[in-house]
Amino acid sequence: MRSGDGRRPGAATVICGLLLTALAACGGAAVEHGGDGASGAGAGRVGASPNAAAATGVPGVGERLQQRIPAVSRQVVAVYGDGKDSGNSTVVLYARSGRGWERVRSWRGHNGKRGWTAEHRAGDNRSPVGVFTLTDAGGVLADPGTRLPYTRSAAFAAPRWWARSHWHDFDYVIAIDYNRVKGAPPNDPARPEGEGKGGGIWLHMDHGSGTSACVGLSRTAMEYLLRTLDPDRHPVVVMGDRDALTS
Repeated sequence: MRSGDGRRPGAATVICGLLLTALAACGGAAVEHGGDGASGAGAGRVGASPNAAAATGVPGVGERLQQRIPAVSRQVVAVYGDGKDSGNSTVVLYARSGRGWERVRSWRGHNGKRGWTAEHRAGDNRSPVGVFTLTDAGGVLADPGTRLPYTRSAAFAAPRWWARSHWHDFDYVIAIDYNRVKGAPPNDPARPEGEGKGGGIWLHMDHGSGTSACVGLSRTAMEYLLRTLDPDRHPVVVMGDRDALTS
């Protein structure tokens, strides 16, 4: 495990960091968890660019967010929330081709149990709307064959005082680059924009209901994404309720 600046921490820092990670990442002390995150221009948020994605864009995504998908991106994980206040969503993997964005595979999933927000604050139990890069992965289980940098650690394990249905949530995780240091393990506690905006928003294994801000997917879906997402294709996640995505 490394710190945000790449230095290896001392033993006391490691122990402290692991405890904080277990309690703070993906939902803090709440039994119903999933990650927490920041809104606004997060560390991994992709800003508008003159080289943004072409007009033949990701289905169901309006021009405002479409312009935040970099031209170099060839993979998009789109999370379509059922509604602003809903914890249910559909997740679709798209790949860029000469004809635009082609649907590769889709799954049902869950987002923040209180729905979505463009102004997320830590503990609000809503997932942030936006476009974010996907650069790092990890989990309790061994690397299933991903091209993303993968950190395996028992520190990802959910505390056993959480409901049993949540114990395997973090067997596999993919960090959403939202108020975090890209290139660090997903459970790195650094919050560049401050603790108030939260952090630790991940794609992770589903427990069957809404999260604190993360996106939950089946083990099959997580394994597929881990084996398919390719740093050379600059994957991003586009996420929000359907109305927010099209606005």
